[in-house]
Amino acid sequence: MSVVLLALMSAISPTVPAVHPGSAGSAGSASAMFASAGRWHAWSATTHLPASVRGTSPSGARVTYLLAGPARETSCRRAFRPAALRMLRGCVTALLATYTDVTQTYVVTAGVTVLARPDAARATAGIPPGATVEVRVRRLRALVRPLAVPDGPAERFGARQCLTGFAVASGDGRVVATAAGYADGRPYRRGTQVAPRLADGARLIVRALHRDLPR
Repeated sequence: MSVVLLALMSAISPTVPAVHPGSAGSAGSASAMFASAGRWHAWSATTHLPASVRGTSPSGARVTYLLAGPARETSCRRAFRPAALRMLRGCVTALLATYTDVTQTYVVTAGVTVLARPDAARATAGIPPGATVEVRVRRLRALVRPLAVPDGPAERFGARQCLTGFAVASGDGRVVATAAGYADGRPYRRGTQVAPRLADGARLIVRALHRDLPR
């Protein structure tokens, strides 16, 4: 892993990033991702951000997160915070969507990038091809900006309500990030403890979306 990547990750996260050689999948080549960028508008939003994300909690319980509203296409500058943009050279557009758990207790905004230049994968924080880096980020350094959705459980989700998030980036240029908080709109306060289920949801969604991105 490059010195550039280590410096960036230490700036956005108090934890050491986990590097998983090969977990990005050999089929996820950089050239395939750049071709994906050209086909962006030919795909439906559900190609990148499905209506539901299912998984298993650390305790073994089955969990489901549902879209709180339609995905929104926006510029990378509007979707991601400055720390993320330093990783995303070559990012030309992004999709944002917010998910909620079935009890409508937690809300999680996910941001997915589309890269367009052949050098973008090499510039994505210097991550080697075939490797994936995952980090948990602190509230003030969540990489993706929260997306509120009117008339639903995510209508009060904004920057002040963001408590935690995760990011997954791979050497083929695919990057997904999440920002998570509570549906009741409670703001972050100094010393706020993040519920394990909230952090688990942010991690589950970012891993699932990154894993299933078209190649």
